[in-house]
Amino acid sequence: MRLNDDLSRPVTVQAGTHDWVPSPVAGVERRMLYREGGEVARATSIVRYAKGSAFPTHVHSGGEEFLVLGGIFQDEHGDYPVGTYVRNPPGTSHRPAAADGCTIFVRLWHFREGDRTPIVQQPGEGEAAPLHDGVMASRLLFSDSAERVVIEDWRPGAAVTVPNRRGLELLVVSGRLVHGGETLAPQCWCRLPAGQDFTASIGPEGARLWIKDAPLQHSDILPMPERR
Repeated sequence: MRLNDDLSRPVTVQAGTHDWVPSPVAGVERRMLYREGGEVARATSIVRYAKGSAFPTHVHSGGEEFLVLGGIFQDEHGDYPVGTYVRNPPGTSHRPAAADGCTIFVRLWHFREGDRTPIVQQPGEGEAAPLHDGVMASRLLFSDSAERVVIEDWRPGAAVTVPNRRGLELLVVSGRLVHGGETLAPQCWCRLPAGQDFTASIGPEGARLWIKDAPLQHSDILPMPERR
C-alpha cells in the first residue's frame, strides 16, 4: 500500500473526519496518514484501541514513536496517560493494551541507524523550549543533531510562523487554526518539505500542536525488510 508517499509535496489530512479502518487485531482501528508497505510498513497513523483491546507482544524492528491523544495507553512497562510522548527504539518489544480504551498518534519505521535512545516524557515533562511569536508554551520532547520534537500551545487569535529548514510534520492535538485557507481541527496532520514554512492564524480557543522539525525521511533511515 502507498499513501501520501510523495515526500516532495506538502500534504494535509483532516484525519478527524475519516472513517476508522479495522486492523488485524480485534478492537484496534486506525486512520492512516502516510504508508509504504503492507502490515509491516513505514507508516504514520492515528490508532484507536477499544476498551479492553490489546496487541500480542511484538518487536518494533524499525522503532516506534507515539503521542497519547486520549485515554490511557498501557503495556507491561506502565501506563501512559494523555499527553505522554514515547520513543521505543529499534529492537524493543512490548504488549500494547488499553483497559479503558485510548487513542494514539504513532509513527513506525522512521528511526535512523544508531538511534537507540528510549524516551518516555509523561504529561508536562520535557524542558521548556524558547518561545516565538504567538506561542504561550513550548516543551522539548526530543532533540538531537537530526531532529527536534516539541509540543506547543499557541495563543488564541495569534498569527504563528514555524520556519522550515529541513522538513516539518505537525499534528493538531487540540483547538483550531487556519492554514492555507483551510481550517485545521484536532487530529489534522500536515507534512511540508524543506523550505516551505508553516503559517497559521489561531482560532479563539487557541491550539496545541505536536511538531517535528526533521528531514521527512532521514538519509540513514533503517531499511524495511524485503517483501516475501
